[in-house]
Amino acid sequence: MRLIIALLLPWLTFFTIGRPIAGIICLILQITILGWIPATIWAVYALSQYKTDQKIKDALGSREL
Repeated sequence: MRLIIALLLPWLTFFTIGRPIAGIICLILQITILGWIPATIWAVYALSQYKTDQKIKDALGSREL
């Protein structure tokens, strides 16, 4: 679901992963038509990094138990 949001409303993706400052910057970038593509690429990249961070956090969390 977040991937669809990243493609349609890139700025909203940052708010869902807890990065509101980046979301505001992305919204400013997205306001321009030329900035839409870089904003989308940035949102998809940030989402993939978020998922990777969550996997690492889960792996380390279960390892400490």
